[in-house]
Amino acid sequence: MRLLALWLVFALALALAQTYTVKPGDTLYRIAKAHGLTVAELMRLNGLTSERIYPGQVLRVGGEGPKEPRGRFFQEGLAVWYGPGFHGKRTASGEIYDLHALTAAHPTLPFGTRVRVTNPKNGRSVVVRINDRGPFGGRYIIDLSYAAAKAIGALSATRVRLEVLEE
Repeated sequence: MRLLALWLVFALALALAQTYTVKPGDTLYRIAKAHGLTVAELMRLNGLTSERIYPGQVLRVGGEGPKEPRGRFFQEGLAVWYGPGFHGKRTASGEIYDLHALTAAHPTLPFGTRVRVTNPKNGRSVVVRINDRGPFGGRYIIDLSYAAAKAIGALSATRVRLEVLEE
């Protein structure tokens, strides 16, 4: 349910792009074939790291969307930071979380992916490395470390733009 909510937020950011809502029994292969794509292209368009999809999930199947070059992954939505309660504990990647490092949690991007996070209100951006999973509430698209949030002036829930630099 939470993943579905996350994908609905993602779908709103891609409102100008062509989309497809996953139905029960659908596979990435079947969806890709119906829209003239390969499975790899469909996964890249949607930032998917596995072939697991869910009924109700909205997938991008065409169109470039605003300001988005082909093959690059962009996402817009709310970011929050996480810190004191997790500092010193193991992340999903196995690393020890350091709230002073420039890292972040994302629900689907591969560990080690470098992402530029920009706060459009002040134009400040920071490059973070994905080393954890989350957020899981569906309302937020990324959990930033305290250092990353502070660098872009996002110490409360803040609208941001993510750009994947390298996977």
